[in-house]
Amino acid sequence: MQGEPNSSRSWLSSFGSERERPLKERKGWSITIHDLSGSPVAAASMVTPFVPSPGSDRVSRSNPGSWLILRPGDGTWKPWGRLEAWRERGSSDGLGYRFELIPDTKGSMSAASIVLAESTLSSHKGGKFVIDLGAGSNGRATSPVGSPRGSGDYGHGLWPYCMYRGFVMSASVDGEGKCSKPGVEVSVQHVNCTEDAAAFVALAAAVDLSMDACQLFSQRLRKELCQDQDLLG
Repeated sequence: MQGEPNSSRSWLSSFGSERERPLKERKGWSITIHDLSGSPVAAASMVTPFVPSPGSDRVSRSNPGSWLILRPGDGTWKPWGRLEAWRERGSSDGLGYRFELIPDTKGSMSAASIVLAESTLSSHKGGKFVIDLGAGSNGRATSPVGSPRGSGDYGHGLWPYCMYRGFVMSASVDGEGKCSKPGVEVSVQHVNCTEDAAAFVALAAAVDLSMDACQLFSQRLRKELCQDQDLLG
Protein backbone atom coordinates (compact mmCIF):
# COMPACT_ATOMS: atom_id res chain seq x y z
CA MET A 1 0.00 0.00 0.00
CA GLN A 2 1.16 3.47 -0.80
CA GLY A 3 -0.15 5.45 2.16
CA GLU A 4 1.10 8.44 4.08
CA PRO A 5 4.48 7.59 5.65
CA ASN A 6 3.33 8.50 9.15
CA SER A 7 -0.23 7.25 8.82
CA SER A 8 -1.24 5.11 11.78
CA ARG A 9 -3.75 3.35 9.56
CA SER A 10 -1.82 2.52 6.42
CA TRP A 11 -4.79 1.27 4.43
CA LEU A 12 -5.57 4.43 2.52
CA SER A 13 -4.19 5.37 -0.86
CA SER A 14 -6.36 8.47 -0.74
CA PHE A 15 -8.30 10.23 2.00
CA GLY A 16 -10.19 12.33 -0.52
CA SER A 17 -10.97 15.83 0.69
CA GLU A 18 -12.39 14.91 4.09
CA ARG A 19 -12.85 17.83 6.49
CA GLU A 20 -14.94 18.55 9.51
CA ARG A 21 -17.28 20.96 7.78
CA PRO A 22 -20.37 22.52 9.34
CA LEU A 23 -22.35 20.04 7.23
CA LYS A 24 -20.71 17.22 9.20
CA GLU A 25 -20.15 14.35 6.86
CA ARG A 26 -17.35 11.92 6.20
CA LYS A 27 -17.14 10.87 2.60
CA GLY A 28 -14.86 10.19 -0.33
CA TRP A 29 -12.48 7.81 1.44
CA SER A 30 -11.02 5.13 -0.81
CA ILE A 31 -8.74 2.11 -0.52
CA THR A 32 -6.76 0.38 -3.26
CA ILE A 33 -4.93 -2.90 -2.79
CA HIS A 34 -1.97 -3.59 -5.10
CA ASP A 35 -0.10 -6.80 -5.84
CA LEU A 36 3.68 -7.01 -5.73
CA SER A 37 3.94 -5.74 -9.31
CA GLY A 38 1.97 -2.61 -8.39
CA SER A 39 -1.21 -3.59 -10.23
CA PRO A 40 -4.50 -2.83 -8.45
CA VAL A 41 -6.23 -6.06 -7.48
CA ALA A 42 -9.02 -4.87 -5.15
CA ALA A 43 -10.55 -1.66 -3.90
CA ALA A 44 -13.05 -0.27 -1.41
CA SER A 45 -14.96 2.95 -1.96
CA MET A 46 -17.11 4.83 0.53
CA VAL A 47 -20.33 5.11 -1.48
CA THR A 48 -22.68 6.36 1.26
CA PRO A 49 -21.35 9.23 3.41
CA PHE A 50 -21.18 8.77 7.17
CA VAL A 51 -23.42 11.48 8.61
CA PRO A 52 -24.91 11.98 12.09
CA SER A 53 -28.60 11.35 12.59
CA PRO A 54 -30.74 14.49 13.17
CA GLY A 55 -30.20 15.97 16.61
CA SER A 56 -27.35 13.58 17.30
CA ASP A 57 -23.58 13.36 16.91
CA ARG A 58 -23.48 9.72 15.84
CA VAL A 59 -24.07 7.63 12.73
CA SER A 60 -27.23 5.66 13.42
CA ARG A 61 -28.21 2.12 12.47
CA SER A 62 -31.18 3.52 10.55
CA ASN A 63 -28.89 5.61 8.35
CA PRO A 64 -25.52 3.82 8.11
CA GLY A 65 -22.58 4.75 5.97
CA SER A 66 -21.45 2.15 3.47
CA TRP A 67 -18.55 0.90 1.38
CA LEU A 68 -18.48 -1.08 -1.85
CA ILE A 69 -15.76 -3.72 -2.03
CA LEU A 70 -14.63 -3.95 -5.66
CA ARG A 71 -12.76 -6.47 -7.77
CA PRO A 72 -11.34 -5.99 -11.27
CA GLY A 73 -13.12 -7.65 -14.17
CA ASP A 74 -13.65 -7.04 -17.88
CA GLY A 75 -11.47 -3.96 -17.77
CA THR A 76 -13.42 -2.26 -14.99
CA TRP A 77 -14.23 -2.53 -11.27
CA LYS A 78 -17.08 -4.83 -10.31
CA PRO A 79 -18.87 -4.79 -6.93
CA TRP A 80 -18.19 -7.89 -4.85
CA GLY A 81 -19.57 -6.90 -1.46
CA ARG A 82 -21.15 -4.11 0.55
CA LEU A 83 -20.23 -3.11 4.10
CA GLU A 84 -22.54 -0.95 6.20
CA ALA A 85 -21.39 0.53 9.51
CA TRP A 86 -22.89 2.66 12.26
CA ARG A 87 -22.40 3.61 15.92
CA GLU A 88 -24.46 1.58 18.38
CA ARG A 89 -26.20 3.29 21.28
CA GLY A 90 -26.45 2.14 24.86
CA SER A 91 -23.95 0.36 27.07
CA SER A 92 -22.25 -1.39 24.13
CA ASP A 93 -21.35 1.92 22.44
CA GLY A 94 -19.73 -0.07 19.67
CA LEU A 95 -19.25 -0.17 15.93
CA GLY A 96 -22.17 -2.01 14.38
CA TYR A 97 -21.63 -3.53 10.96
CA ARG A 98 -23.24 -5.68 8.29
CA PHE A 99 -21.42 -7.27 5.35
CA GLU A 100 -23.22 -8.77 2.39
CA LEU A 101 -22.10 -10.31 -0.89
CA ILE A 102 -23.45 -8.80 -4.10
CA PRO A 103 -24.47 -11.45 -6.65
CA ASP A 104 -22.97 -11.29 -10.13
CA THR A 105 -26.16 -11.06 -12.16
CA LYS A 106 -24.47 -11.23 -15.56
CA GLY A 107 -26.59 -13.35 -17.84
CA SER A 108 -29.17 -14.08 -15.15
CA MET A 109 -32.02 -12.51 -13.28
CA SER A 110 -31.26 -10.25 -10.34
CA ALA A 111 -30.74 -12.02 -7.02
CA ALA A 112 -30.87 -10.93 -3.41
CA SER A 113 -27.63 -10.07 -1.65
CA ILE A 114 -26.30 -12.55 0.91
CA VAL A 115 -25.51 -11.37 4.45
CA LEU A 116 -22.34 -13.10 5.67
CA ALA A 117 -21.60 -11.13 8.84
CA GLU A 118 -23.49 -8.81 11.16
CA SER A 119 -22.29 -7.92 14.65
CA THR A 120 -20.66 -5.25 16.85
CA LEU A 121 -17.07 -4.33 17.75
CA SER A 122 -16.04 -2.33 20.80
CA SER A 123 -15.34 1.29 19.86
CA HIS A 124 -12.74 1.55 22.60
CA LYS A 125 -11.00 -1.83 22.60
CA GLY A 126 -11.62 -2.94 19.03
CA GLY A 127 -11.79 -6.66 18.37
CA LYS A 128 -11.97 -9.11 15.50
CA PHE A 129 -14.13 -8.91 12.43
CA VAL A 130 -14.90 -12.56 11.63
CA ILE A 131 -16.75 -14.42 8.90
CA ASP A 132 -17.20 -17.98 10.13
CA LEU A 133 -20.09 -20.02 8.80
CA GLY A 134 -19.26 -23.15 10.79
CA ALA A 135 -21.82 -24.88 12.95
CA GLY A 136 -19.74 -24.16 16.03
CA SER A 137 -19.62 -20.39 15.65
CA ASN A 138 -20.84 -18.50 18.68
CA GLY A 139 -22.51 -15.73 16.66
CA ARG A 140 -20.67 -12.91 18.44
CA ALA A 141 -18.77 -11.77 15.38
CA THR A 142 -20.41 -13.69 12.57
CA SER A 143 -23.65 -13.95 10.71
CA PRO A 144 -26.30 -14.21 13.47
CA VAL A 145 -27.72 -17.41 12.00
CA GLY A 146 -24.41 -19.13 11.31
CA SER A 147 -24.97 -19.21 7.55
CA PRO A 148 -25.64 -16.75 4.72
CA ARG A 149 -29.03 -15.08 4.75
CA GLY A 150 -30.78 -14.52 1.45
CA SER A 151 -33.24 -16.03 -0.97
CA GLY A 152 -33.03 -19.81 -1.29
CA ASP A 153 -31.65 -22.48 1.00
CA TYR A 154 -27.99 -22.51 2.00
CA GLY A 155 -26.12 -24.54 -0.60
CA HIS A 156 -29.07 -24.61 -2.98
CA GLY A 157 -29.72 -21.79 -5.43
CA LEU A 158 -26.98 -19.62 -3.94
CA TRP A 159 -24.10 -20.64 -6.21
CA PRO A 160 -21.35 -19.48 -6.01
CA TYR A 161 -22.11 -18.36 -2.44
CA CYS A 162 -22.47 -21.95 -1.21
CA MET A 163 -18.64 -22.09 -1.52
CA TYR A 164 -18.40 -20.03 1.68
CA ARG A 165 -18.41 -22.70 4.36
CA GLY A 166 -16.68 -22.86 7.73
CA PHE A 167 -14.06 -20.27 8.63
CA VAL A 168 -13.72 -17.66 5.86
CA MET A 169 -11.68 -14.79 7.29
CA SER A 170 -10.84 -12.72 10.35
CA ALA A 171 -9.24 -9.31 10.77
CA SER A 172 -7.98 -7.52 13.85
CA VAL A 173 -9.40 -4.04 14.40
CA ASP A 174 -8.17 -1.53 16.97
CA GLY A 175 -10.42 0.93 18.76
CA GLU A 176 -11.03 4.45 17.49
CA GLY A 177 -8.15 6.89 17.59
CA LYS A 178 -5.57 4.15 18.09
CA CYS A 179 -2.62 3.19 15.94
CA SER A 180 -3.80 0.17 13.99
CA LYS A 181 -1.63 -2.86 13.43
CA PRO A 182 -4.04 -4.73 11.20
CA GLY A 183 -3.69 -8.43 10.53
CA VAL A 184 -5.88 -10.42 8.14
CA GLU A 185 -6.33 -14.20 8.08
CA VAL A 186 -8.09 -15.91 5.17
CA SER A 187 -8.97 -19.58 4.81
CA VAL A 188 -6.89 -21.12 2.03
CA GLN A 189 -9.93 -22.87 0.57
CA HIS A 190 -11.42 -19.47 -0.26
CA VAL A 191 -8.38 -18.12 -2.10
CA ASN A 192 -7.88 -19.20 -5.69
CA CYS A 193 -6.09 -16.11 -6.95
CA THR A 194 -4.51 -12.85 -5.82
CA GLU A 195 -7.80 -11.01 -6.33
CA ASP A 196 -9.56 -13.34 -3.86
CA ALA A 197 -7.12 -12.52 -1.06
CA ALA A 198 -7.05 -8.84 -1.99
CA ALA A 199 -10.84 -8.54 -1.74
CA PHE A 200 -10.74 -9.78 1.86
CA VAL A 201 -7.91 -7.35 2.66
CA ALA A 202 -9.94 -4.47 1.18
CA LEU A 203 -12.92 -5.55 3.30
CA ALA A 204 -10.77 -5.64 6.43
CA ALA A 205 -9.44 -2.17 5.61
CA ALA A 206 -12.98 -0.82 5.22
CA VAL A 207 -13.98 -2.26 8.61
CA ASP A 208 -10.88 -0.77 10.18
CA LEU A 209 -11.56 2.70 8.76
CA SER A 210 -15.25 2.50 9.66
CA MET A 211 -14.12 2.71 13.27
CA ASP A 212 -12.95 6.26 12.50
CA ALA A 213 -15.82 7.10 10.15
CA CYS A 214 -18.29 6.26 12.94
CA GLN A 215 -16.47 8.25 15.59
CA LEU A 216 -18.77 10.69 17.36
CA PHE A 217 -18.98 13.96 15.45
CA SER A 218 -18.47 15.85 18.71
CA GLN A 219 -14.92 14.48 18.67
CA ARG A 220 -12.13 15.49 16.35
CA LEU A 221 -10.75 12.98 13.86
CA ARG A 222 -7.10 12.06 13.95
CA LYS A 223 -4.97 14.43 11.89
CA GLU A 224 -4.21 11.76 9.27
CA LEU A 225 -7.91 11.68 8.40
CA CYS A 226 -8.36 15.45 8.10
CA GLN A 227 -4.95 16.42 6.78
CA ASP A 228 -6.29 19.47 4.94
CA GLN A 229 -7.31 21.10 8.21
CA ASP A 230 -5.24 23.58 10.17
CA LEU A 231 -4.84 21.70 13.44
CA LEU A 232 -3.86 23.39 16.67
CA GLY A 233 -2.06 21.66 19.53
